[in-house]
Amino acid sequence: MKQIFIVLGMLFMVISCKTTTKDSYQGDEAASPDEMLIRISEIKIHQAYLSEYISILKEEAEASVRLEPGVISIFPMFQMEDSTEFRILEIYRNKEAYESHLKTPHFKKYKTTTLDMVESLKLTDMEAIDEETMPDIFLKLRSVVTVQ
Repeated sequence: MKQIFIVLGMLFMVISCKTTTKDSYQGDEAASPDEMLIRISEIKIHQAYLSEYISILKEEAEASVRLEPGVISIFPMFQMEDSTEFRILEIYRNKEAYESHLKTPHFKKYKTTTLDMVESLKLTDMEAIDEETMPDIFLKLRSVVTVQ
Protein backbone atom coordinates (compact mmCIF):
# COMPACT_ATOMS: atom_id res chain seq x y z
CA MET A 1 0.00 0.00 0.00
CA LYS A 2 2.83 2.39 0.85
CA GLN A 3 4.37 1.78 -2.58
CA ILE A 4 1.09 2.68 -4.28
CA PHE A 5 1.05 6.10 -2.59
CA ILE A 6 4.69 6.71 -3.51
CA VAL A 7 4.00 5.87 -7.16
CA LEU A 8 0.86 7.98 -7.10
CA GLY A 9 2.76 10.91 -5.68
CA MET A 10 5.49 10.56 -8.29
CA LEU A 11 3.05 10.58 -11.17
CA PHE A 12 1.16 13.52 -9.71
CA MET A 13 4.34 15.50 -9.50
CA VAL A 14 5.24 14.72 -13.10
CA ILE A 15 1.88 16.09 -14.15
CA SER A 16 2.03 19.13 -11.88
CA CYS A 17 5.65 19.93 -12.71
CA LYS A 18 4.69 20.24 -16.36
CA THR A 19 1.77 22.55 -15.72
CA THR A 20 2.26 24.53 -12.53
CA THR A 21 4.84 26.21 -10.41
CA LYS A 22 4.65 27.51 -6.87
CA ASP A 23 4.53 31.05 -8.26
CA SER A 24 1.56 30.26 -10.52
CA TYR A 25 -0.60 28.89 -7.69
CA GLN A 26 -3.74 30.96 -7.31
CA GLY A 27 -4.87 29.75 -3.88
CA ASP A 28 -4.86 32.05 -0.90
CA GLU A 29 -4.64 29.48 1.88
CA ALA A 30 -2.89 26.21 2.59
CA ALA A 31 -4.88 23.00 2.40
CA SER A 32 -5.76 21.60 5.81
CA PRO A 33 -5.36 17.79 5.87
CA ASP A 34 -8.40 17.35 8.11
CA GLU A 35 -10.57 19.17 5.52
CA MET A 36 -9.18 17.44 2.43
CA LEU A 37 -11.38 15.14 0.41
CA ILE A 38 -9.30 12.13 -0.65
CA ARG A 39 -10.77 9.55 -2.98
CA ILE A 40 -9.67 6.61 -5.08
CA SER A 41 -11.72 6.06 -8.22
CA GLU A 42 -11.72 2.54 -9.60
CA ILE A 43 -12.79 2.49 -13.23
CA LYS A 44 -13.02 -0.37 -15.70
CA ILE A 45 -13.09 0.66 -19.35
CA HIS A 46 -14.35 -1.37 -22.32
CA GLN A 47 -11.29 -2.55 -24.27
CA ALA A 48 -12.55 -1.04 -27.54
CA TYR A 49 -12.39 2.48 -26.05
CA LEU A 50 -9.04 2.19 -24.27
CA SER A 51 -6.94 4.57 -26.37
CA GLU A 52 -9.69 7.18 -26.65
CA TYR A 53 -10.40 7.01 -22.90
CA ILE A 54 -6.75 7.51 -21.97
CA SER A 55 -6.54 10.60 -24.17
CA ILE A 56 -9.67 12.16 -22.63
CA LEU A 57 -8.60 11.25 -19.08
CA LYS A 58 -5.14 12.79 -19.49
CA GLU A 59 -6.69 16.01 -20.82
CA GLU A 60 -9.12 16.22 -17.89
CA ALA A 61 -6.49 15.47 -15.24
CA GLU A 62 -4.06 18.06 -16.60
CA ALA A 63 -6.73 20.76 -16.85
CA SER A 64 -8.02 20.04 -13.33
CA VAL A 65 -4.59 20.39 -11.71
CA ARG A 66 -3.62 23.41 -13.79
CA LEU A 67 -6.87 25.39 -13.63
CA GLU A 68 -8.39 24.57 -10.25
CA PRO A 69 -6.61 25.83 -7.11
CA GLY A 70 -8.66 23.44 -4.96
CA VAL A 71 -7.56 20.35 -6.90
CA ILE A 72 -4.39 18.99 -5.33
CA SER A 73 -4.28 15.76 -7.31
CA ILE A 74 -6.07 14.07 -10.17
CA PHE A 75 -3.57 11.29 -10.67
CA PRO A 76 -4.66 8.59 -13.13
CA MET A 77 -2.97 5.23 -13.60
CA PHE A 78 -3.84 1.78 -14.88
CA GLN A 79 -3.01 -1.69 -13.62
CA MET A 80 -0.01 -3.33 -15.21
CA GLU A 81 -1.85 -6.68 -15.37
CA ASP A 82 -4.98 -5.23 -16.98
CA SER A 83 -4.78 -1.93 -18.84
CA THR A 84 -8.58 -1.55 -18.76
CA GLU A 85 -8.48 -1.20 -14.95
CA PHE A 86 -7.83 2.40 -13.93
CA ARG A 87 -7.28 4.03 -10.58
CA ILE A 88 -7.32 7.76 -9.97
CA LEU A 89 -5.98 9.33 -6.80
CA GLU A 90 -8.09 12.42 -6.26
CA ILE A 91 -7.17 14.93 -3.57
CA TYR A 92 -9.18 18.12 -3.13
CA ARG A 93 -8.55 20.99 -0.72
CA ASN A 94 -12.00 20.41 0.76
CA LYS A 95 -15.53 19.31 -0.14
CA GLU A 96 -16.30 22.68 -1.73
CA ALA A 97 -13.33 22.30 -4.10
CA TYR A 98 -14.64 18.88 -5.11
CA GLU A 99 -18.14 20.22 -5.72
CA SER A 100 -16.68 23.08 -7.76
CA HIS A 101 -14.62 20.57 -9.79
CA LEU A 102 -17.79 18.71 -10.79
CA LYS A 103 -19.13 21.91 -12.40
CA THR A 104 -16.08 22.69 -14.56
CA PRO A 105 -16.26 22.42 -18.36
CA HIS A 106 -13.32 19.99 -18.50
CA PHE A 107 -14.89 17.59 -15.98
CA LYS A 108 -18.31 17.78 -17.68
CA LYS A 109 -16.66 17.03 -21.03
CA TYR A 110 -14.81 14.05 -19.51
CA LYS A 111 -17.95 12.69 -17.87
CA THR A 112 -20.21 13.00 -20.91
CA THR A 113 -17.73 11.79 -23.52
CA THR A 114 -16.63 8.73 -21.53
CA LEU A 115 -20.02 7.60 -20.25
CA ASP A 116 -20.41 4.72 -22.73
CA MET A 117 -16.73 3.74 -22.34
CA VAL A 118 -17.07 2.90 -18.64
CA GLU A 119 -17.92 -0.67 -17.74
CA SER A 120 -17.84 -0.05 -13.98
CA LEU A 121 -17.06 2.74 -11.52
CA LYS A 122 -16.42 2.63 -7.80
CA LEU A 123 -15.58 5.70 -5.71
CA THR A 124 -13.93 5.11 -2.34
CA ASP A 125 -13.39 7.97 0.07
CA MET A 126 -10.13 7.67 2.00
CA GLU A 127 -8.52 9.22 5.05
CA ALA A 128 -4.82 10.00 5.24
CA ILE A 129 -2.85 8.14 7.88
CA ASP A 130 0.24 10.36 7.95
CA GLU A 131 -0.95 13.86 7.15
CA GLU A 132 2.30 15.47 8.29
CA THR A 133 4.38 13.60 5.69
CA MET A 134 2.13 14.32 2.69
CA PRO A 135 3.74 17.68 1.81
CA ASP A 136 7.24 16.22 2.19
CA ILE A 137 6.49 13.43 -0.30
CA PHE A 138 5.54 15.91 -2.99
CA LEU A 139 8.52 18.20 -2.28
CA LYS A 140 10.95 15.30 -2.37
CA LEU A 141 9.46 14.02 -5.59
CA ARG A 142 9.96 17.36 -7.30
CA SER A 143 13.69 17.15 -6.53
CA VAL A 144 14.15 13.64 -7.98
CA VAL A 145 11.86 13.62 -11.04
CA THR A 146 13.18 14.99 -14.29
CA VAL A 147 10.48 16.45 -16.55
CA GLN A 148 11.22 16.62 -20.25
